[in-house]
Amino acid sequence: MKIGFFGGAFDPIHEGHLSIIRGAVDAGLDLVIVIPSARAVFKRGHAISAAPYRYYMSLKGLKSLPEKYLKKTVLSDIEFRLSGISYTYNTVCELLDGNYLKEIIENFAGKKTAKKFSEATNSYYWLCGSDILESFDNWYKPAELLSKVSLMTAIRPGYEADTEDKRRKLEEKYNTTVYSFEIDGIEIASSSIKKNRKFDNLPAKVSEFIYTHNLYNEHNVLDEVKEETAAAFYEYAIDLFFVLTEKRMLHTLNVGIYAAQLALIHGCDADKALIAGILHDCAKDLPVKMQAQYANMYAGDVFNNEKLYHSPAGAYLALNKYHINDSEILDAIKYHTTGHGGMTLLESIVYLADKLEPSRTYSDLTEMRKAATSDIKKAMKMVSEEVRDKFISQNRDVHPLTLDMMREFT
Repeated sequence: MKIGFFGGAFDPIHEGHLSIIRGAVDAGLDLVIVIPSARAVFKRGHAISAAPYRYYMSLKGLKSLPEKYLKKTVLSDIEFRLSGISYTYNTVCELLDGNYLKEIIENFAGKKTAKKFSEATNSYYWLCGSDILESFDNWYKPAELLSKVSLMTAIRPGYEADTEDKRRKLEEKYNTTVYSFEIDGIEIASSSIKKNRKFDNLPAKVSEFIYTHNLYNEHNVLDEVKEETAAAFYEYAIDLFFVLTEKRMLHTLNVGIYAAQLALIHGCDADKALIAGILHDCAKDLPVKMQAQYANMYAGDVFNNEKLYHSPAGAYLALNKYHINDSEILDAIKYHTTGHGGMTLLESIVYLADKLEPSRTYSDLTEMRKAATSDIKKAMKMVSEEVRDKFISQNRDVHPLTLDMMREFT
């Protein structure tokens, strides 16, 4: 089988990326493995979206491909599994080692294709734009990389002559063959999409994803916090990718970003808000018995309901797994479901962010979100009343801590 590896930030995935997949399949590849990067060198003013956003956004984009191409396309989380900045050579080595490729091929393309892959003599290609030919010498271990994969460059119509000399020089230097294939002449770049916030040229499901999660704001909060805080946010997101469901993962990313945005508006510590937000639900998808154990170890029997265990359990994990020693962050995680009397500004912001983050649709939240940007106490009153009414409609008792909180708003 002929298998192509296609890596990139995919922030966001767009029609230019999809044209490369279509062109590679039309050129004879049996499978294209799409590999969103997990980590990148952080550059202030150029912060990329957290890796799980880009992975799930890529999944939406790939599903827009016609069946002919979709059945030959596989999405890989391999770079989530590597430590440190991922060089292409290291990624390829990891892909070709062990059973990982077979497993993801089976997950995306089915058992029949996975069996064919296991039994075939396979050849591998690294898919890239023709601009790579000029800078390839600067890659990490270029000769070693070409011992494992061949370069396969995408060329837009009319640009064949521009790449011929560069291709020939690489072939001579590395004693290799550089393949090429034609793609649609689509002029589009992720950077311009984010800068202009114009999503018309994206697959519909990708545009919907961006709007749902309110991505690509003019001011990225990751450029407003300390570099070490942004780096920690990225790492926590990668770790949580393997323990949270897709819906919960995206929710917790949204809470982190939204909490930091509110903190910046209200003069609170955005660094603490970002970390408390990304970790607030870190225990949510653990088995209930484990949540109960961690909750009891951290907070005794105060949170004696299985729907509340994850809050103190999350604070326990934040302390013991993620090494968060800041009591304000830990309290914001601990009380994000119930609230309590005398809440701090940080606790209130995380509480609100959990209830009002962009993908929440349990009610019309327009006025509550508007209040959250101007009057925290008003927003807390509105949200706590919404929570109380929901509990009453479900014939559930309101927690004493929540009642203590609400008394302050009457």
